[in-house]
Amino acid sequence: MRLTEILFKKVKSKRIMVLMESVISGHKFNMFRDRLAEKLEVLHFDPYIQKVSIYRERKKIRSA
Repeated sequence: MRLTEILFKKVKSKRIMVLMESVISGHKFNMFRDRLAEKLEVLHFDPYIQKVSIYRERKKIRSA
């Protein structure tokens, strides 16, 4: 390994953007969470049914 490869090593961010999806209607939005945290489950307003519903993390979108 060259010295430049060691110095310019790619650093991972501490936060990632994830896709949150409603359990009831399928409405989706993006949210940030820490990389080492567990998968998210939050209560959030769902505009399709006009009520608060549970949103679960579906997949990782990108690093932030």
